[in-house]
Amino acid sequence: MRELELYIHIPFCVKKCAYCDFLSAPAGKEQRDRYVQTLQTEIRSGMPGSTCSLPETMECARREEYFVSSVFFGGGTPSILPPEQIAEIMETLRACFSFSEQCEITIECNPGTLSEKGALSESRIMEAYRACGINRISLGLQSADNAELAMLGRIHTWETFLCSYEAARKAGFKNINVDLMSALPGQTVESWENTLRQILMLAPEHISAYSLIIEEGTPFYQKYHEDDLRRADGEQPLYLPSEDDERRMYALTEQLLGDAGYGHYEISNYARPGYECRHNIGYWRGTEYLGFGLGASSMIRCRQKGDSHLAQSSLVSVRCQNPMEHDAYEQFGKESALSCEILSAEDEMAEFMFLGLRMLSGISEEEFSERFHRSIDQIYGDKIDRMTSLGLLKRQCGRIFLTPRGLDLSNPVMAEFV
Repeated sequence: MRELELYIHIPFCVKKCAYCDFLSAPAGKEQRDRYVQTLQTEIRSGMPGSTCSLPETMECARREEYFVSSVFFGGGTPSILPPEQIAEIMETLRACFSFSEQCEITIECNPGTLSEKGALSESRIMEAYRACGINRISLGLQSADNAELAMLGRIHTWETFLCSYEAARKAGFKNINVDLMSALPGQTVESWENTLRQILMLAPEHISAYSLIIEEGTPFYQKYHEDDLRRADGEQPLYLPSEDDERRMYALTEQLLGDAGYGHYEISNYARPGYECRHNIGYWRGTEYLGFGLGASSMIRCRQKGDSHLAQSSLVSVRCQNPMEHDAYEQFGKESALSCEILSAEDEMAEFMFLGLRMLSGISEEEFSERFHRSIDQIYGDKIDRMTSLGLLKRQCGRIFLTPRGLDLSNPVMAEFV
């Protein structure tokens, strides 16, 4: 059986955060209920090959040929749905797929939504999540500073987050991630250090620490885009932390979390041993996945019809994309809802490189050769040599990975392989 990951997109939120460019927006109960019904229809509909235009000579594997190793409810804000609807979605997934015994099942939660469920206390919500099989909670904190949270447009406070965290622990969750964000407008190295130290006192199993990106189309872009350009040109920004301060924040994160026993296993992710996010590692290592919901994408490997041979070399990768508009998505089951793209060998090799290099363990030269039947030097030798000579990449024991300087300049390094 082949490994498969499932992603469930819940595109709703109470209020759009000022920095967010994700496919999400506020919506009323009626629209959310319709969406959940369409989502379940999609889950029951079969593999993507049955609802998109693949060449007649190709076919997807059947569902019974897969086992599900991870499920991730993302958004938007999945916790905006009543826990009963999350349980219904889980029931539908289990009815349609075979789950591994150790399946990692994550739900993203905004503390502000958990505290506004009326009669349903946060502890009861967390217990309901546990009852339907969810075993990992990801809490979107971003900052322990209430002024910074208000500036970001978050609907919760530090105190609200603490209540949610304690409720998750009380319900028995032993795998909790906390999302943090650095390089915020007006943020200092000292305030970032305070956020890190506050979180370390709680000892979550996993910490995601991302640097703010000013995304086009967001209120932050209108307000801070010129400041971002000023910083990129080496000038002193007016509102954003300087480039030097941003690097200090990154180095401080590595130091404090490393000293506290967290392994730095991906550019922006840290975990206690054994608690690395298996779902995200699957993305970075090219595991097949199905995405359900508005705008969700899938990546599956198809074969020639009549070919039961499942060797990696005989499969072709296909990326499928769901509609980005609600009206089009709600037509699921009535007409083809997916657009599909067959990836070329060059596309697959590029993804192998720039996704694999996100992991601090890097990529395996042997795995590259086995998958693509060419040595990595035949394809990328000149680029690897140049990045190595610049001190950005290192080759050791058959693996290629980012150096500390390469981590600091990861975006330009990744761009070499796109």
